[in-house]
Amino acid sequence: MSSSKTEPILQIQNLSAVFSDGNGDLQALDDISFSVHPEEFVCVIGPSGCGKSTLLRILGGLLQPVQGRVLFRGEPLLEPRRGVGFVFQNSNLMPWRSVFENIALPLEVQNVPVNQVRPLVQELIDLVGLQGFENWLPRDLSGGMAQRVAIARALVHDPDLLLLDEPFGALDALTRETMGDELLRIAVDSSGGGRRRKTIVMVTHAITEAVFLADRVLALSPRPGRIRMDAPVSLPRPREEYLRYTPEFGELAHRLREAIG
Repeated sequence: MSSSKTEPILQIQNLSAVFSDGNGDLQALDDISFSVHPEEFVCVIGPSGCGKSTLLRILGGLLQPVQGRVLFRGEPLLEPRRGVGFVFQNSNLMPWRSVFENIALPLEVQNVPVNQVRPLVQELIDLVGLQGFENWLPRDLSGGMAQRVAIARALVHDPDLLLLDEPFGALDALTRETMGDELLRIAVDSSGGGRRRKTIVMVTHAITEAVFLADRVLALSPRPGRIRMDAPVSLPRPREEYLRYTPEFGELAHRLREAIG
């Protein structure tokens, strides 16, 4: 492994988060520390309300902690960065823009020349399997198709880090499994169009999904969220469906379930 691979791309140091309202302070996270290395896939699990989504928003520069810091490539991350892509649970597509136009939006914001936009967007449309749907509007897409568009939009500027906040949470179980397989194909197992394997941090409430997708799983305690378990996943890649039914898979899933209480 080269030195660039051994240096963390993301460092989270003694992170705490508190929200204040008319009823007082609510501590969401307490003294969270971990690192993420290039091309690593880390899933974060935990009970509802433990601060998973808050953590991801801090990692994306959308929120600031009350204590601790986040370093992205060795520099403090204080605001959203071009090198960080974000996919939310809801696809958040602009309803009046087509599939092509939604994916192109980040490039338009960055004033990428028009003649460069089309091949970049078409590459992503091909990669996520939406050929022929370029001119469709979000209202005409299934939930899984809409999330494909959201993932393509997050990848279009080839970010170093991809953050996913329960991206398949609104989908039915079968579509969810299919989308997990697609995420691995698009961002981990494939180098489509010469793109690099992505570094990913993904929040999910599904333990089996985390074990199937990730290289490591972080299990958070009930609020305030603290890391109770940092578990490596030694399953081979590419991940095949039969792995879900192996004793190793079941044992790790069981230990993670016990860890989150």
